[in-house]
Amino acid sequence: MTQAWVVLTRPDGRDLQAPSEAQMADALAEVYSGKAASPDGEPGSAVLRFGYDDGLMYEVEVSSGGAVRFAEWSDRDCELALADPRVMTALPQDDALQLWRLLAQRQVARIRSQPWQ
Repeated sequence: MTQAWVVLTRPDGRDLQAPSEAQMADALAEVYSGKAASPDGEPGSAVLRFGYDDGLMYEVEVSSGGAVRFAEWSDRDCELALADPRVMTALPQDDALQLWRLLAQRQVARIRSQPWQ
């Protein structure tokens, strides 16, 4: 049987399995505050990933300033991109949280239908 999973990678690089909405909101607050930095000192970002043990993986990365990138992969190892990454700029924090909610709820089609650039 295929197991689905959701993982949040916080700005400090820590992974949280099956994050709660409060944990997702906290990670976004850290990114949007501008105080978050990655372990290598670059501006902070956080990534929510949803996938299946034996296949597809989707990720929504949110960076400082509200830059968002949505990517679709053939597997967890990111070996084959299934589509060009989609991006948005200056997305408000509440809208970024809504994208993460959709991803956590496996609503990939709704994410694809967003107004990507």
